[in-house]
Formats: sequence, structure tokens, C-alpha cells
Amino acid sequence: MASPAPVATEFDLLRAVERRVLWLSTAIVHHANRVRPNPSGLKVGGHQASCASMVSIMTALWFRHLRSGDRVSVKPHASPVLHAINYLLGSLDERYLTTLREFGGLQSYPSRSKDPDPVDYSTGSVGIGATAPIWGAVARRYVETATGGAGTGRQFSLVGDAELDEGAIWEAILDPGVADLGELVWIVDLNRQSLDRVVPNIAAGRLRGMFDAAGWQVLTLKYGRLLEELFARPGGDALRARIDEMANPEYQRLLRCTAAQIRDRLPGGDARIAALIADLDDEALVAAVRNLGGHDLEALDEVYGAIDDGRPTVIFAYTVKGWGLPTQGHPQNHSSLLTEDQFGELAERLGTRADAPWGRFDDGGAEARLCAEVAERLARPEFPRHAVPDLPVDIGRTPGGTATTQAALGRVLLDLTREAPDAARRVVTVSPDVSSSTNLGGWVNKVGVWSAAERRDWFADDAETILHWRENPNGQHIELGIAETNLVGLLGELGTTWSRWGQPLLPIGVLYDPFVERALEPWSFGIYAGGQSILVGTPSGVTLAPEGGAHQSITTPSLGLEQPGCVTYEPAFAIDVEWTLLASLARLGRPDGTSAYLRLSTRPVDQKLADVPADPAARERRRRQVVAGAYALRRVPGAEVTIVAMGAVVPEALAAADRLARTGIAADVVCVTSPGLLFRAWQARQGRDDAPSWILDQVFPAERATPLVTVLDGHPHTLSFVGSVNRVPVASLGVTRFGQSGGLDDVYRYHGIDADSIVGAALDVR
Repeated sequence: MASPAPVATEFDLLRAVERRVLWLSTAIVHHANRVRPNPSGLKVGGHQASCASMVSIMTALWFRHLRSGDRVSVKPHASPVLHAINYLLGSLDERYLTTLREFGGLQSYPSRSKDPDPVDYSTGSVGIGATAPIWGAVARRYVETATGGAGTGRQFSLVGDAELDEGAIWEAILDPGVADLGELVWIVDLNRQSLDRVVPNIAAGRLRGMFDAAGWQVLTLKYGRLLEELFARPGGDALRARIDEMANPEYQRLLRCTAAQIRDRLPGGDARIAALIADLDDEALVAAVRNLGGHDLEALDEVYGAIDDGRPTVIFAYTVKGWGLPTQGHPQNHSSLLTEDQFGELAERLGTRADAPWGRFDDGGAEARLCAEVAERLARPEFPRHAVPDLPVDIGRTPGGTATTQAALGRVLLDLTREAPDAARRVVTVSPDVSSSTNLGGWVNKVGVWSAAERRDWFADDAETILHWRENPNGQHIELGIAETNLVGLLGELGTTWSRWGQPLLPIGVLYDPFVERALEPWSFGIYAGGQSILVGTPSGVTLAPEGGAHQSITTPSLGLEQPGCVTYEPAFAIDVEWTLLASLARLGRPDGTSAYLRLSTRPVDQKLADVPADPAARERRRRQVVAGAYALRRVPGAEVTIVAMGAVVPEALAAADRLARTGIAADVVCVTSPGLLFRAWQARQGRDDAPSWILDQVFPAERATPLVTVLDGHPHTLSFVGSVNRVPVASLGVTRFGQSGGLDDVYRYHGIDADSIVGAALDVR
């Protein structure tokens, strides 16, 4: 049975809250720019107009419809509105209202990890925050089926219409699984302005069609009650058609017009419209032109009540950028700030004080009671935090024969299901349609494919089918379409479940290494937002020789080294994959956790070259060194040069050392597994980091300091710093040009990372 319609006084009360939210969000930006001392003179910035267009949408949502299990991604430039609401609800201390964009204060854009008040999703990079609730919905469903405890709730995205220009948004919307996520609700702040201009064309119809084609419920909230009442009068049909067909710039210009100018411009030569508006006084006419649905609380309440939870929903809410401010509707109001006089006039109009801007509602008043009731309704329970079950550090095998590091990934995951089944149950792998080509087939066959509902495998009885695609809610592999940004978006959200619901997952995303750069921004943003996961790039480098330059990654080793919150590994042997993967898994799902990036290869390598110690203590010492970043693969008496190699080119380093020995030059060989950890150790030795530095003493002891040759299948600067450990000469070999197709020997020779090049560099540097 439907609940009775609210009485008008409820909306009068809501309008009082709306006015206070408008004031506080404006004042937060004003104080940061006009009041707080700014010795450097650098622009502080903020977006009063972008906040104002969202005030009604967010007030109606928070104070009428949001529930404790819901999550909201707030468009970046509306962060002061979020902080204003949190302040009224008692979840943000007043002292922070003066700290927007100040060191240690309110962040420029909503941040889960850095803001002092509740923030559901970090936003700021356009398009990434908008799509995060899609992956948050998948993560919640996965946790609920895997462990329980995630509950239910809608996932809201508050999106600016210009943000829909981002291609990442459409990649996410078009993923086949998204149409099944009925908890998704996007609210588009359709103010028809971007940063620099009024959007020139009427795009709303096209956008509605695109969402509809993707299976979404599409709701449009264009006009408020004043205009709807006018449309019902004689001549109203003509007025509606006139405004509907009006180009965006023409309509935006009306928002800046006086009543007399509106009477002249609005009819467009139609006598019926002129007669209709002739009966309106000036104040009513100006108000009517600005009366869009995104600022009508009753209309917003009604459209929120029409959301269909059986499929994703998008609401196009027409708004005025800068609504309620002197700058409303101006095409360049994106970053404009109110003057002191305008700020004072706004305070008077909204019934507050410019000299005491942070007042909450009076205790005991209806507004204060409403805030208290909403705060109680939105209070979230404390989720008990579960720890990741114990993981082994060494499964105990010593791989033999010829193997690739890429294939080793799948084998370690299968071993984990036997050696540590409880921990393995929390592993979830994600792939953008490359599961079989990245050697995850055995794992997928073992654990199945996750889907919200069970689907029939029509090839289960086909004897020639090798990869079994069993889809059900108990699967542990999630397959996405070919869109790397979707992969890392989901990976980031799967990596936050430990902090959202106390249920840690161990997410591993696998993609072709050349496409890591395509996914770099959302991957980095996911780490910034607190997501802890493992990204596996494979196959990698010019070692993928026949594929040519377009599919040969060059800069990814240095990207991994430089990415905050992430440990990068490039193992050379299968045993190194096992140890580094297990160590990376052990760092996930905890407050002090970190993400990891593993760069793997399809090059078959003789595993005897790893020379894994047979003695248990020596083996453990090697394992610790592998996890810490490097180990001595070969030590020889009287070494005159040290070859420092990483990943797929380690066989070339060993071959070069053998050839140097035949010429009478002894060469040590060091295998680097993590340039990032080595760099941190080097920084720590100089007092610039708090990381452990013992690995440098064991792998690069001062008494064995010799000139170095560094070599990797990637940009040479990744390892060039190693010469500074003992301040010795260094020759750095690597890839600095686009690749060529060919055999491995030819490609390595072309880039100067073959054994000949290593020998030549060693002779030059000693």
C-alpha cells in the first residue's frame, strides 16, 4: 500500500534545509578564497555554481529517500554540498568548514581516504567517480554471495551532464552485466554547461536514447510546478514547444534577462505565448523561466519514488548552474566567486549571517529535529572486521623443465586452492575477455565464473570444450567485456570490501601488459581511493616479439616503480612468481595494506637457471630476498663487473656472464624482482623513507661493489639508479624505441638487450 502524500509543511521544512545547504556550500568556498589568509597568492579555487545546481537534488535525496545501506558518488565539484549536508547531520566538525583545499582539511573533491567526514566514493577524475558505483554494486553482490554481510542498498551516481562526454562512462554502461544491476541510480545534473561554455546542442534526447538502448529505466525531470501550471493554460502547449525546441545557448541567455527582456525574447513571435505571459507579474515571470525540475523538491520527491529497482535507472534532472546565486546561468560561471557584497546580499536573502556563516539550526526547532531524524536513519552499523585467512609463504615446490611466468600464475592459484582453501575462497579474478590467453583457464575451470544468477552452460556436454564456462553465484572469476578501464574500476571496488563491510577479498585483475597504460588513470585512482588489489600485466615487453611495436610495452616497469600505494614485481622464474604473488596477496585487505603489479612474460625459460637452493634455510633466505626486491643469482670470486637483470632477459644476462668468464672477466649476476622496493630501500638508506634497507646489504654489499650493467625488457631508467647504491659506474640497457616484429634474437639485438650488447656494455664500463 502506498504511503500517503506528504503535507505541504514537510516540503516547506525541506526548503529551509535546502536554503541552508545552499548557503553553507557557498560559504565554504567563499571562506577558502576570500577570508582565509593566502600568503602564496596562488588561486585556491572552488565551484560555487556547480554546487548550487546540485543543492536541490542532494537535499531531496539525503533528507527524504536515502537509506543507510545506500552509497552515493558525488560529482567532484559538488563536494562542498556533501560537506554541508554532513555538517548539518552532525558527522563533520565545524572546524573543518574553513579548511576547503587547505593542507589536512577538506579535499578539493570527495575523498574516501582523506576527507574527515563520510565519503562513499572518491571522485575528481571525470568519469571515474561516476562509474565507481557500478563496480561497487558488483562488489557488494559478490561479497553477499561469497561471505554474506554486505546487505542491500542502492548505488547512486550524481553526475554532471558534461561528464557524460567521457568515453569511460559508456564503456561501463555497455558492459553486458550492468543491465542486471537494478540498484544503480544515476542522477544527471543537466545544467547544459561545461567548464568553458554552454553546451551548444540539445543532447538530452540522444543521451536518453543511449541509456534506453542499454536497458536502463530513463526518467526525465525537466520542468518545475510553475512552468507545468503555465503549460496547462491556454497557449501553454506553444510555450512548452518553444522552450523544448530552444537551443541551449538561447535558453541560458534567458536566465540572465530582466522581465522586460524575457517578454520580448521568449514568445519568439508567437502571439499565444505573449498573451500567456502577459498575465504574469515580473517576479513570477522571472521565476517561471528558471523553474526547472531539478530545483523543484516536490517533483524530485516524485521522481525518486518512481525508481524501478528491477533495472538500472537514470534521471535527467534539468537544473540551472549557479541556481540561487547572482552568477546563475552565466556561461563562464564555472569557477566564478561571489564578491563580498554579493555574499552579504545572499546571506540576507537566505536568512543567515555573513559574519557568522556556520550556524546550525536552532535546537528544538523543526529543522534540527529533521536533521537528527535523518542522521539516525542514515547511521550505518559497525561491521566486524574479518582477517584474511592464513596464506602460505612457500608452497614448497621447485619448478623444473621449461616454463613461463605467465603460466606460473595459473598454477599458483590452483595450488592455493589445495594448500590454503579458506584463503583461496577469497580470491576473485577479473579479466577483460582474456582469461584463456593469459593462462587462467585451469583456475576458471576449477572455481567457475561468478554471475548474480546461475546460467546454463550449453557446451558442458561438448567433449572438445577445454574451457568450461560455468556461471553461478559461487564462481570466483568475473569476466568483463574488452574494456580495461572497466577491469581496473571493478578491481578497485573489489579491493575496498574490507573497509566497507569488513569482508576482505583478494582481487587479481589480469590484462595484456601493453594495455596497462590505457587503464592507468582509473587504476591509480582506485588505489588512491583505498582499493587494494593485484594487477597482472601479461604478456609484456618486446619479448612479445612477433606481435610488433603496437603490442610491446616499454614504460610499464617504471610506471609500476613510480605508482604510490603499489608494490611492483617482475619475476624471472616460476618460483619467483609463486613467492611474490603469495606475498602480494598477504598485503591485501587490511588497513595498512598495499596493491601490487606483476609484470609477466610468455617467454619459455629453463627453470634450472633459477638455481633454487636445496637447503631449507638457504631457500627461505632466497624467498625473502625475492619478496624484498632482488637476489644474487650468481656470485663468482674476484668479480670485476655485476650484471643486474630483471624479468625475461635474465637468461641473456647469464649467457653474457658465461661469455665474459671465457674472456677472463668474472661477472656477478643479480636478479631484480622489484625495482620499486629497491628504490625505497635506497631512499631509506639516505633517510628519505622508512622502508627496510637490509636487502641492499645482502645483494649489493659494499665489499663486492663493481661497475654495473643493468638490463631489462623495458625503459632503462627503471634500473639506472642501482649504480648509486655503491656509487659505481653503470651502463643501463633497455628499450627506448617502438618495437619491430621478428624473432626474439632479432628483436633483442635491435633494442640492444641481447647477450652481445650486455657483453659489450660490461667491457665498456669496467
